[in-house]
Amino acid sequence: MKVLIFGATGLAGGSVLKACFQAPVVDEIRSISRHAVSVHHQKLNDHIHSDFLNYSLISDIFAGIDACLFCLGISVMQVPDEAGYRKITHDFAMAAARTLKRDSPQAVFHYISGQDTQTGSRMMWARVKAETEQDLMALMPSVAWRPSVIGGDPSARTPKILKILHPVFSLLKPFPNLYVTGEDIGRAMIQATIEKIRGRVIENVEIREIANRYRQFLP
Repeated sequence: MKVLIFGATGLAGGSVLKACFQAPVVDEIRSISRHAVSVHHQKLNDHIHSDFLNYSLISDIFAGIDACLFCLGISVMQVPDEAGYRKITHDFAMAAARTLKRDSPQAVFHYISGQDTQTGSRMMWARVKAETEQDLMALMPSVAWRPSVIGGDPSARTPKILKILHPVFSLLKPFPNLYVTGEDIGRAMIQATIEKIRGRVIENVEIREIANRYRQFLP
């Protein structure tokens, strides 16, 4: 399996990347990010790119891909205005999906959304994510993942308040609807690709269930 990952330098993306390193079924990982990934692995081909609305200069990276793991995102605490948040959350994802559909039409697009995402929400971020989910599924085979609290190693760009609360979040681990590790998101994405799950919204409890199915096939 060849995967393309966005946002591998973030908390969720970095954990998803680790899951791909550990997955025997994944034989090649291509990463697109603004900054170099801090880890090295024989499976990984890391590409630095700055314009997430235009991939014309690196379109060859999208060819022959089985699954795109789109973990790129921003907290509404960092970008509170709707125009800026929409550009990063919706427009970046759609630009990547359009390029993937053109160069790897058989691929599936996995998009990390968020719990409580809905079009009628009073919260701006929830409406934008819901719109992104819908637009992606209308464009190509896609899966929208709605994790609750994501466990993993905070990145340099993780908001300070989330870094402070990170040790507390791990206390939610026993509750399937409240917590999931970033690595389990990655495992679930890989398993969903194997099972050819498409056109679905997957909530936190099911993310953990799919990740557990993945473990059954490990040596």
